[in-house]
Order: sequence, then structure tokens, then C-alpha cells
Amino acid sequence: MASPATTQRVRPLDALRFDASGPPQITSVVTDHLRLLGARTDRPVHVDVPTAGTTLGGGGFEAVHATATWADPASGLADEATVQAATGIMAVHGRRDGSPRGLAVDYAATATGVLAVQGLLANLVGQARGAAAAHVTTGADRAGLLAVSQYLAAAGADEGEAADIAPGGPPFTSADGVVFELETLDPGAWAAFWKALEAPADALRAGWRPFQFRYATACAPLPAALHTTARSHAWDRIRRAAATSGAEVCALRSLADRAAEHDGAAPWSLTPLPGGRTVRTGPDRAPQQAAGGPPDGRLLPARPLDGLTVLEAGRRIQAPLAAHLLGLLGADVIRIEPPGGDPLRGMPPTCSGTSARWLALNRGKRAVEIDIKSAADRGRLRDLAAHADVFLHNWAPGKAAALGLDADDLAQVNPALVHAYTSGWAGRIDDAPMGTDFMVQARTGVGEAARPDGETPAPSLMTLLDVLGGLLGAEAVLAGLLLRARTGRGVRVDSSLLGAADTLTGPALRRAARGRSPRRPAGFRHPLATADGWIAPADADARAAAGHDLGGLPTQRALDRLRERGLTAAAVTTDLSDLHHDPRFAGSIVRDAHGAPAVPDPWSFV
Repeated sequence: MASPATTQRVRPLDALRFDASGPPQITSVVTDHLRLLGARTDRPVHVDVPTAGTTLGGGGFEAVHATATWADPASGLADEATVQAATGIMAVHGRRDGSPRGLAVDYAATATGVLAVQGLLANLVGQARGAAAAHVTTGADRAGLLAVSQYLAAAGADEGEAADIAPGGPPFTSADGVVFELETLDPGAWAAFWKALEAPADALRAGWRPFQFRYATACAPLPAALHTTARSHAWDRIRRAAATSGAEVCALRSLADRAAEHDGAAPWSLTPLPGGRTVRTGPDRAPQQAAGGPPDGRLLPARPLDGLTVLEAGRRIQAPLAAHLLGLLGADVIRIEPPGGDPLRGMPPTCSGTSARWLALNRGKRAVEIDIKSAADRGRLRDLAAHADVFLHNWAPGKAAALGLDADDLAQVNPALVHAYTSGWAGRIDDAPMGTDFMVQARTGVGEAARPDGETPAPSLMTLLDVLGGLLGAEAVLAGLLLRARTGRGVRVDSSLLGAADTLTGPALRRAARGRSPRRPAGFRHPLATADGWIAPADADARAAAGHDLGGLPTQRALDRLRERGLTAAAVTTDLSDLHHDPRFAGSIVRDAHGAPAVPDPWSFV
């Protein structure tokens, strides 16, 4: 396959066609992303059947098929609500409120759609490297377990959390009714902000730890005095306090606000780099060693990315999760850590001395310590990049360029490199606040979408966008690797939490753009209490289930009663440590070498 002219816009799936069917919550994501990547279809794509199926082929590739299910039919999980209930999503999202709550967005389905596209792209990358086509299978139950994997790992650790798990947390409300998020990673800025608002000294001191660890615990039991302090000042005063302290605040925006400004951009961008060398010339040709493919005489890859090298310089969740997924697909992931190692390795709770949360994202990676402030060590990193296939980072905006490690810089030592940047905003929002999960949720209307109508909007303290942003980051890297295979050129890949937010709220934004209410109706996905727990009816059966008095019944009897009446429901997982023995996930959750719970790979390739 000849390389296109440099002036021609090339997309990874140009000349490929697809057919898709299945639940629209899943297939809408699949079809949107395949189209954005260049594939075309001539048929309707949304058919409401329990299983989503997608066939993708053409352009010299063998056809590949992806199947996405809600779960194993034997589990009784049949839709978004029941998957959220069983996998622990409702439990984690509900920690701020003190009881399980369903996300009003189709989070598991959205993640499943992205995983299905990842599987299709990975299979095509494997074909370009000489492997055979495979049938890809994934499921919303696997997506849900992946989404809570850090919380699950912590629940199974051999020590307690660093901060209490109890109700409470941001957002705050000003005296004039502005609901806002606060963000800072600096305890000095935290203290200066609250001192400027004359908060009690003991409250600001007691509040820092739960605020700091809310990313890990999905709750923040802050002293009530901090909320009282916020309610005693007007929004202008609060903004001035943030500006002088170094903290940042962001008023929650509505979905209508986001719909009005939405630019329609894809959740990632792929930019071929100048120059380049022959990497692969197409799926019908032998893979070339320069691309990381096996040399003549070696076995073809057992997994799509076997033999490829990913350098990852990531922190927190987004980039580490993206690299973790690439590692599950076979890549050798080398993690760039500061001198002395990643300090998050010791973040409690630990398993055998290593942070359980850190293991959830980084198990199986190799580590190299590099001081990026040192010119000599930056040279070492460039040497590593010269022999890698992917360099992935989520540094602050502009940092890679300032260090001489941006895409154009590294293309000089490796023209075939896929340079991937997972950011907060992708430079698409003017005057954007700090690009962290909760600030992006606040700015893009996710705080409104996550709760049904009639409830005060509030960003979820479950790291929704960090996880979905990591999934999109891995999807974008796979698209970049496929584009490299088809053009022979390196690629700059950009993804963002903003892209994750727009992907997650896409249906709500479309409703808002048409002048309809973008929010789900009051009471949507509220679990029902039983005598010893909670159950969550399927969305289609929620109204009928709410008419039954189940409060005095044990959970299993309540489920039986609903099933006797033809209604579907699932028991809500309230203690994530129970997932290890939950028969709905029999054998799928294991313990790693450190003793930390590990969720199954999100796809199967046959």
C-alpha cells in the first residue's frame, strides 16, 4: 500500500467499512468513533438487541468482528443499571451521599463502546504486523470492573485507607447561590484560600486530608464549617480569594451551556509528523523491524502489540491507565519515574508494601528512573524514545516542549514514533481552569448529567473522567499505531478529559441542542432499600419495581419477588471486597503477586 501524499488527510480507517447492531447506548459510541476514524457504513446501525456486534473490514484487511454484551446471561445483568449495581459503580459513586446511587449517565455502556473500538483497532494493528484476524469480545461488566479497579484494589488491601470513607465532599455554594468546585494540589494554597475567607483554623486543617484523598476514596467528609464559610461569601469574593491564594475555583456549568459552545470536535486528534521512514506497507506485507514488528524467522505476535515498546511518563490515573491497557494488549511498557521512584508507590492502603491503587494501574510495567530536570537524563529519555514505538505522557501543558521532548523534538531521533499526550483540555477551552477530573466535570456539565432532574448538580467524586480519559487515550494510541502502519510516518496523538466528558454526555448534549431537557427524570437509577441491602431494577422496570413494598424483605427474596412478576433487578454491591467472591463474576477477579485484587482483561481475542 503506497503512502499517500503529504497534503492528503489520512485517517486510520479510510477505505474500511463497518456494520453495527445492538443496544444504542453501546453502539452509538462505536459507530461515532469508527466514523471519526474514517470508516463508513451504508446501513442503519442501531438495533435494540441485547448484544452489540460490529464487523469492520476492507482496505486490504481481513474483516474483524467485535461483540459487546452487558454481561454473561447467567449473571442476570441486563442493562446499564444492573451492571452499575453489580460492579460497584453505584457503591463508589454513592459514597458522598452515604448510600448507593446510580449514575444518571450510561457510564458502563460508554466505556464498553470504547473498549470495543480498542479491540477492533488492536486487531488491525496486529494484522498490519502479520497476525491473523480475530473475534474480539468485551462486556459492560468488564468495563464496570475496570472502572472501579483502583477502589477494588484498595478494598482488598491488608491495611486501611489513608482517609475516612464517610459521606461528604464538594461542591460548595456561595452566598449568592453559585455552586462551585475548588481545586488545588498544594496544601499551602488550600490554607491560604480558606484563611482569606476567614474559615476556622481547625476546620481548614482538618479538611485538607479528606480533600486531598478524595480522588482515592470518592468522598471527602469535610468539616461543616468549610461549607458554612463558603455560604457566607459572595461568588466575587470567593474568586478573589482563589486568585490570591493560588487555588482555583470553577462554577458548575449546565449541559445547555456546554451544548451551546460545543465545537463538535472528536475526542482525540491524530496528526502525522513530517518526514518518517517505512514502517509497514500494509496488512498484506511482512511487518518491518523498524516498526517493532518481528524480524524474519520470529513468531508472529500472540497479542496485537507484542514486540512494541511504550514509554510512559504519567501521573495519577489518565496516562497510567492508558499505558496499562496497551500493556494488556502485549506492549512492553517502560514507566518513567523520578529519582527515588514514583512516590505514589507508597500511597496507602498497601499490599506487601506497595500501594494497591498504584498496582491497579501499573502492575507489569518496567520502571526507569529519570530526572527530567537534568539535561543528561533528558538525553537518556531521548535515547529510549529512539527505540520505542510510543511515548505517552500527561505532563502540564507546554512542559514537553519546554523540555525539548515534544512530538517534533522526538521525531528527530525517531521519525516513526507515536507521540501521545493525554491532557485536561486539549487547548480547546479559553480560560480553562486546572485540567483535573472534578474541574472538567464542573466546567462541562457532567455534574448536572450525573444526577437526575430535581437534584442539585454535583460532579461525581468517583474519578469518572480520569478513567474514561485513560480509555480514550489508549484508543487514540491504537489509532495512531494503525495510521503509522498505513502511512509509514510517526503520529502525534492528543486526547483529553474534555473529550471524555463530551463522549460521556453526548446523548444529553444532543438533547440540549434540540431544546429538550438534557437530564434524566427525577428518581432515575435510585436503588431500592431491602431489609439487608439494596437492589437496582433495570431501567425499563424501575417504575413497576418502585410500586412494590420491598423494604421488609431480605435482598434475595426481594429479587425473587420482582422476578416472579417478570421484572429484572440486581443486588447492589456495597462492599467492594465482596466482588472477589461474587458468583456473578466467578473466577474473573484474581490476586496479583502482591496480593492485590486484579480485574480481568477487558477483551478476549479468539
